[in-house]
Amino acid sequence: MKKRRSIPFAPIFKDVLFSDAWHNLSHSEQLIYIYIKANHNGSNNGEIPFTYSQVKRSFSSATISKALKGLINKGWLKKTEYGGLFRKKCLYKLTLTYDHIFNA
Repeated sequence: MKKRRSIPFAPIFKDVLFSDAWHNLSHSEQLIYIYIKANHNGSNNGEIPFTYSQVKRSFSSATISKALKGLINKGWLKKTEYGGLFRKKCLYKLTLTYDHIFNA
């Protein structure tokens, strides 16, 4: 019997979408959070890769940088490994502070 593969998705729960914390994020912070969450495979929290090239069609480098800093300062993400140009990728951890379903 073949094992069924699930369709990849990035869940954003309704309680998060309707929260004040989500609405206090800028649109660029919201979108970048979704991209980072999409890179989470269920077992790589703290080692979630994210590169500017994933969203470069939508945002400038300055906007991406500002959004990442905003997500970190607002408690949505933590940067666990620093990378950058010609080095390793930056790695992130979802704090799950606002994902109430996980903290219940």
